[in-house]
Amino acid sequence: MAKQSGTKEVTKTSLLEAGCRIMREKGYSNTGIQEVLDSTGVPKGSFYYYFDSKEDFALQIIDHFDKTYSEVMYCRLEDKTLKPLDRLKAYCEEGRKNLVLNNCSKGCLVGNLSQEMSDQSEVLRARLEEVLTRSRNRFAQCIKEAQQDGTVDKTQDHVELAEFFQSGWHGAIMRAKTTKTAVPLDAFMKVMFEQVLKP
Repeated sequence: MAKQSGTKEVTKTSLLEAGCRIMREKGYSNTGIQEVLDSTGVPKGSFYYYFDSKEDFALQIIDHFDKTYSEVMYCRLEDKTLKPLDRLKAYCEEGRKNLVLNNCSKGCLVGNLSQEMSDQSEVLRARLEEVLTRSRNRFAQCIKEAQQDGTVDKTQDHVELAEFFQSGWHGAIMRAKTTKTAVPLDAFMKVMFEQVLKP
């Protein structure tokens, strides 16, 4: 029984990872269930064993992406061997590296879906907002710690600074995808760390 349960979990994860990869590249509307199934070899009937609908599939993809992204990226924000601002810089540098490796395409699944689906599905919009709020709060914690160690102005609201940081970062990713260069990311980091987040 445990083996069967493990197999089901592997199949579901395979579907989520394939859906994440395709949806990140093509968006929600242009991702077909059949394409996901063809890429994994899972029969169509099995898809509806794991997911109630395409929207439910997208919700679980968002959660899967958030979990795996957190493991890879957000650990940099919690690396206590680095100073708070250095953690934020490490986060940006890792994101820049990943985008360049993908030829400044694809970008962030959550950011992409937020642009595409926030006016199309209230269910997806709400889930995306939950993920982005958790992300914003991680940035806010780093900034708060930077204020405590004197490297960021304490008179500024750390949550507002985090909101600005997150909005600017996602905007820079969008511009990098449009220009197919990392220049917008470099400009964001230069202004953010030299002019905004300072004593």
